[in-house]
Amino acid sequence: MSEYVDEVDLELLRNTALLGGLRSELLLSLLQNSRVQNVASGEVLFTQDTPVTACYIVFDGWVKVFRLTRVGIETIVHVFSRGQSFAEAAVFSMGNYPVSAEAVTNSRLLQIPSSVLLKSVESDPEIALSMLESTSRHLHDLVRQIEQLKTKSGIQRVARFFISLCPVDQGPCTIGLPYDKNLIAGRLGIKPESLSRAFVRLRDVGVHVHNYAAEIESVEELQKYANSERSESWVAKQ
Repeated sequence: MSEYVDEVDLELLRNTALLGGLRSELLLSLLQNSRVQNVASGEVLFTQDTPVTACYIVFDGWVKVFRLTRVGIETIVHVFSRGQSFAEAAVFSMGNYPVSAEAVTNSRLLQIPSSVLLKSVESDPEIALSMLESTSRHLHDLVRQIEQLKTKSGIQRVARFFISLCPVDQGPCTIGLPYDKNLIAGRLGIKPESLSRAFVRLRDVGVHVHNYAAEIESVEELQKYANSERSESWVAKQ
């Protein structure tokens, strides 16, 4: 196991979808041949259509996964943060990465080589069940994203994004915005100018954005708005 994986890291790994179901001895064995990777903001981990070499778990920071069109337009597929894994499904395709991945903040990651993960599955099918659970979670995340794009207004998507960052379910809360506003807008499928307008409109629900932080007066009220069928008109009437 890498000397840089400490007890806090192990506890995080035991709570991930990818490795959380493994026995301690199997987890430690897998970590022996994995490594911790510190990457700077803007550093590319892998690029679309290149051979798959590894999957990752985020210890700290934020990583965006995206696709580029033929004309160079970037589409954000997902942004991963602490405790989340990515590219594990690609490992089992044994082909090329369908997306690119880039750190959007200074990040600390666990890199698990493809050969290590595949060998672990061959030696113990227990990890295959964890892989299925992790892939299922990613699928559900994508379904939720599509649902939000189809059924929720831009402001509601911003509200849900804020809620996803809240460490509490009720009362007031202050959260840090993890990356720049253009990336947040891309992640939520709205234009940057629409994101700025959403920040202003959400003041009526008790959300006040200042630079890279958001103060939320009531997480419950924000949740009510995010789940409301009344959409933007609900804010206007407050």
